[in-house]
Amino acid sequence: MTDPKYAPFTALDPFFDIVQQGLVGLVDGDHYFDTIADDAEFEFRYHFPGWPETVRGRDALMALYEGYGNNIVLHGADELVVHRSQDPRVVIIEYDVHGKTVATGSSYDNRFISVVTIEGRKIVQWRDYMDSLAAMTALSQVQ
Repeated sequence: MTDPKYAPFTALDPFFDIVQQGLVGLVDGDHYFDTIADDAEFEFRYHFPGWPETVRGRDALMALYEGYGNNIVLHGADELVVHRSQDPRVVIIEYDVHGKTVATGSSYDNRFISVVTIEGRKIVQWRDYMDSLAAMTALSQVQ
């Protein structure tokens, strides 16, 4: 059974699941947030009004993601490709997510590449790249 503290994040479950698949055997934790070090740093390599470029700490990331389901609800994730880096701490994962915008019911499909650094079986750094046009299209439908 899922921990009730993660109930506000169910709109992101497909994302959490595909990341867990991509990092299986490399990180400890039953839920995505459990795999993240307390002081982890997240870089979002895209620019959107109101979205930070850097977030520090698991609690800050959870606060950022808490309202995600107000705008987009994911129903799937696929196309997982995992690349191992020459640095054994670094894993690159590619994946697609699929969902609907809450305001209009329009489809939301996006592609990501995440560069994940792991130390002590916890995520300590995450650098995220995505299809900015797909996100901008979805966000323009919400407003």
